[in-house]
Amino acid sequence: MQNRVAITGIGAISAIGNSAEENFNSLRQGNSGIGKLHQLQTRHKDHFPCGEIKKSNETLADLLHISSDKVFTRAALLACIAAKEALQQADINLPDNKLAFVNGTSVGGMDFTEKFYSSFSEKKTATKYIEAQHPGFTTDSIAEYLKIHKLATTISTACSSGANAILTGAKIIQNKTANYVLVGGTDCLSKFTLNGFNSLKILSEELCKPFDEHRNGLNLGEAAAYLVLESENQAKKQNKKILAYVSGFGNANDAHHQTASSETGEGSFLAMKKALESANLAPDKIDYINAHGTATLNNDLSEGIALKRIFNNIPALSSTKSFTGHTLAAAGALEAVFSVLALQNQCVFPNLNFKTPIESLNFSPESQFYSKEINHVLSNSFGFGGNCSSLVFSKAV
Repeated sequence: MQNRVAITGIGAISAIGNSAEENFNSLRQGNSGIGKLHQLQTRHKDHFPCGEIKKSNETLADLLHISSDKVFTRAALLACIAAKEALQQADINLPDNKLAFVNGTSVGGMDFTEKFYSSFSEKKTATKYIEAQHPGFTTDSIAEYLKIHKLATTISTACSSGANAILTGAKIIQNKTANYVLVGGTDCLSKFTLNGFNSLKILSEELCKPFDEHRNGLNLGEAAAYLVLESENQAKKQNKKILAYVSGFGNANDAHHQTASSETGEGSFLAMKKALESANLAPDKIDYINAHGTATLNNDLSEGIALKRIFNNIPALSSTKSFTGHTLAAAGALEAVFSVLALQNQCVFPNLNFKTPIESLNFSPESQFYSKEINHVLSNSFGFGGNCSSLVFSKAV
């Protein structure tokens, strides 16, 4: 790719850590963050384990020095924590009129809508929380807190939102529309998503088992993750440490079903194919795949079929959703951060809870953390509506 897109900052908060470093330590030690719900009050809290962040909204607001009279969704609070970490590592002081912001989110402020649904018609003061429902409100809140005025836009393509935010940000850098772009995604747990996924009969009452023959559904999670992108030339002129490169990306849609992936994995196949072509890489140059791997019957089989269509020999592969749960719009961004961490630390992360290979696929994900020479990582994110995105991250040399 021309105008190489450098990553100079990363930040993350999830069920396995309140920073990128804490997330890496949990991945290295095999510590999953999936368990019983405590923050989200729901009748299902004893039935469905989730990857919940162990901090209340009040604690998050205190950490960010946000007063209680401000309207901040939980997704926005989580985002501000992760974004500040990424911007600090990239040595960007705010406000910076050369900084753009591309944010992925799907739930938006649904958690606020739920809190006030039963009483807003009687309490007129509660109506201010209704506007918080749409995804753009969360993005605007984050941008206001971070004092980003150049460009702030929202990507909402379900579970591929975070990946598509990175894809969009990379194009912004290539086209020289902004000097820096903060890209990533955020979503919080809510009754809406828990009940919605339960209605689809794809939630597991056990710890999820990605790519296992006996997988029986996903675990939901919440997270926020962000990366700072800038051109390689600019980063080097400023003597910044380049963490990795966004070297390729692809987006496609199999136009098959509102929620299910196609039996041939057409959308995911095309997304991976485009990403590899964009990076000018042959499939055998990929050293590690951070798979979408939600642990549903449909998704893992469909993704596995697509992988076999792309790779003659499938490289090291794992789904880190067995650590964090499926964090929806944040997933693509969180797993992008994990891909950068894999490149930095030259390692492969384990696919927890795996025991039995899927009979029709004849490959197994990695079950242990181990060191490995890694130059290129492929990260997959596939959303409802068939929106499929793949990203290629490459080692900084």
